[in-house]
Amino acid sequence: MPTYNKLVRDLIPQIIEESGKECTTSVLAPNEYLIELKLKMLEEGLEFKEAEEQKDAIEELADILELVHASLAVYGVSYEELEQIRLSKKEKRGGFSGGIYLIEVEDE
Repeated sequence: MPTYNKLVRDLIPQIIEESGKECTTSVLAPNEYLIELKLKMLEEGLEFKEAEEQKDAIEELADILELVHASLAVYGVSYEELEQIRLSKKEKRGGFSGGIYLIEVEDE
């Protein structure tokens, strides 16, 4: 029996059981949940990095966005508040649409 020990989407246990298999789950305490959300974000970020097909990359971005929504709920912050912070940072420091790649900065 494979052991996963990782955060999964809410319907995964039901899907597993509907396939005729059994699984063991637990509900994480808030502090453990936040740790696992961060780990899952890293996992999905790596999968996005490694995606070669556009469809796969978009699927990974959807997973990342779902994790962003879950993380916001843990912090008690709305998506609208996050968007305001994003826009404020973009106004002050710019976005990433220019594809600018910093090579080096000369020290005095």
